[in-house]
Amino acid sequence: MENVHLVPEEEEDDLYTGYNDYNPTFDSEDLHNDVGFQQAVRTSHGRRPPMTAKYPGTAIGGRPIGTAYGSRIPVGTAMGRPMTGAVQDGAARPMTAVRAAGYSSSIARGSVFDPLGQAKGPAPPLERQNEDTPEEKIKILEKKVNDLIEESCLAHARGDLQLSLEKAKEAGRKERALVRQREQTGTADHINLDLTYSVLFNLANQYANNDMYTEALNTYQVIVKNKMFNNAGRLKVNMANIYFKQKNYTKAIKFYRMALDQISNAHNAMRIKIMQNIGVVFIHMGQYSDAITSFEYIMSESPNIKTGFNLILCYYAIGDRERMKKAFQKLICVPLDIDDEDKYIPANDDSHANMVIEAIKNDKLHQMERERKALAEKYIMTSAKLIAPAIESSFAAGFDWCVDMVKGSQYVELANDLEINKAITYLRQRDFKQAVETLKMFEKKDSRVKSAAATNLSFLYFLEKDYDQADRYAELAMSADRYNPAALINKGNTVFVKEDYEKAAEFYKEALRNDSSCTEALYNLGLTYKRLGRLEEALDCFLKLHAILRNSAQVMYQLANLYEMLEDPHQAIEWLMQLTSVTPTDAQVLAKLGDLYDNEGDKSQAFQYYYESYRYFPSNISVIEWLGAYYIDTQFCEKAIQYFERATLIQPTQVKWQLMVASCYRRSGNYQKALETYKDIHRKFPENVECLRFLVRLCTDMGLKEVQDYATKLKKVEKMKEIREQRVRSGRESSARGRREGSAGSDSGQSNHGTSAKGERLSVKLKTLPGSNEPYEASTQQEIDASYVDPLGPQMQRPKTAARKRTEEDEFADEELGDDLLPE
Repeated sequence: MENVHLVPEEEEDDLYTGYNDYNPTFDSEDLHNDVGFQQAVRTSHGRRPPMTAKYPGTAIGGRPIGTAYGSRIPVGTAMGRPMTGAVQDGAARPMTAVRAAGYSSSIARGSVFDPLGQAKGPAPPLERQNEDTPEEKIKILEKKVNDLIEESCLAHARGDLQLSLEKAKEAGRKERALVRQREQTGTADHINLDLTYSVLFNLANQYANNDMYTEALNTYQVIVKNKMFNNAGRLKVNMANIYFKQKNYTKAIKFYRMALDQISNAHNAMRIKIMQNIGVVFIHMGQYSDAITSFEYIMSESPNIKTGFNLILCYYAIGDRERMKKAFQKLICVPLDIDDEDKYIPANDDSHANMVIEAIKNDKLHQMERERKALAEKYIMTSAKLIAPAIESSFAAGFDWCVDMVKGSQYVELANDLEINKAITYLRQRDFKQAVETLKMFEKKDSRVKSAAATNLSFLYFLEKDYDQADRYAELAMSADRYNPAALINKGNTVFVKEDYEKAAEFYKEALRNDSSCTEALYNLGLTYKRLGRLEEALDCFLKLHAILRNSAQVMYQLANLYEMLEDPHQAIEWLMQLTSVTPTDAQVLAKLGDLYDNEGDKSQAFQYYYESYRYFPSNISVIEWLGAYYIDTQFCEKAIQYFERATLIQPTQVKWQLMVASCYRRSGNYQKALETYKDIHRKFPENVECLRFLVRLCTDMGLKEVQDYATKLKKVEKMKEIREQRVRSGRESSARGRREGSAGSDSGQSNHGTSAKGERLSVKLKTLPGSNEPYEASTQQEIDASYVDPLGPQMQRPKTAARKRTEEDEFADEELGDDLLPE
């Protein structure tokens, strides 16, 4: 205690005075100058181990050995600990522990202030693990297996099913090698069962995804039979799903029920889903009563939209009206568990809340809510349309009952859509009057419904060619909703039929600005540009449309037609070839291909496509004419006869086909058959000059007596023909003289000039056609070339009518145009 100094009360400036004072006896700085100490260190006496006498009554603890300086250096035994009062590192230790670690006013000689021990340098590098040890090899192999499972799952998510299966198989091989390695090292007790389960489960899933159902079932069976896997019985649901895909419904139900038995009541959601699957399987088996039992249990325990819809289907299948009504009421009462849309309407005064609403307005949760609501509305609409004709004596009464039920539910906005579907049902029954009356009831409703009803009315009147009414209701739909693309299309159509193409194009463009994916507007815009002669712009429209509708036959035809108008036959042929891959049996498309190849001079390809066209549609006169002419040009007149005989059957009043048949007989050397044919023609057409000429020629060549009779008849007919021609000529001259006398003024002169020019063009056009009174030999190749008819008729040039995409039950459209009734 001699080193402890009490601080007087008046000395309050330094609280730590005296803590660093120490006895000089313990000063170790001059030990290297102390001769006795150095001698003791150098002698063996200094090296002699200290005595370790024990204190009496104790088993441990060594006594301190005194030195020449009186200090006591603790010497620990095997169980003892050093004394805490030892002086270390040449610094005096204070009697108390109030001094901070590393901070001292008296620093030992040669020492540096280093409280963090940074002077010692960096830590030595870690020793490299030896990868040759069995444990390290096992760890590396386990990591490879896990990586392969992850790669397999990622490949499946990308849609690469083959790669995912290969990775799953490779993971299975490496996992088996891992198990063998553990058995060889004697660590079989440490096999990772979770890894084995993951490998087998992923492999079974990938087998099922690749439709390898037998392998998938075998892999699932391995997992299910292994008692070491917990809850493996749930995988019987997956096995039941595979049996369902294989249409083995009996086994599917068996495994669903086995899985149901192994799942406790605590997992109620899983049990409900399995029971729903059982009900669906019963529907496929036609056992509606058993399906109803499952669905009714689900609707009582945990009602949902899909189960309610399936229950209505079952009641409809067995024809139970009252239970259909009850099931529909249950369906519209199923809670959706979604927030009200008012939640996403921003407030005007709270900027922070507005920012939050803007952030969540289109997040994943809100998208899921919209999808759930849309699905519920779809099921309710489909159910109402299904049961409406069945629950009451008439479908109108059934629709009225459904509308009343929906108006009292949370889906009140669907009531108007049901009314519109009622009008569509009238249309399907060809009751246009009732449909129009039903739609007219919406004229005083809110703008959205009014616009939809007016759009449908405009569509109906357009189909009935009442263009004034169609225009009126198109205007009404536009006034109710200017951004309704269907209304703009209908308005454009009414302008299109009035041949105001520039204005029609503006309406179609506005519809595209409101809805860039509106294919009807884009198609009609292309037709409008085509009518205006702006072929490049029309081509651009149809190319854009082809990018959207890859397999549309109408679009491909328009592209081929435009390239033909642009004098690019190779591109036209290319598009028609694509069109034949979509509609391989379209006779008009095949005939057009034949015509293009014929114009290019490729007769063999032209013959192939004309022949295919004739095979699918053997009543096309132009195709028959071309094929007959082809065989005559190739000196196969016998084969041409069947085609001209077919033309005779199609047009029995046209004498030229019968003359062609007789000519073919004559060219092939069958004069007797030719003579009989000419005689038959003469009986049907006694005033035909060509027939009489050939009869005279044949009778002369064959030396028959009838030659004089036919010659007399020929002269008589030619004389009558000359008299008729003179009368016609004199009548034309007198009429022309009267027009010249009555004409006065330059305007009338110009008008007459235009009329005569038009008459010239008309007469020239008629001269290019083969005359009915000319012999076949006088016809040139141009006169018998086939002309092309639009593959889909004149409707291909009609503008498309506005439409809303609907489900299969909703569709009512002009099939030639692909139009729906309801707007978007």
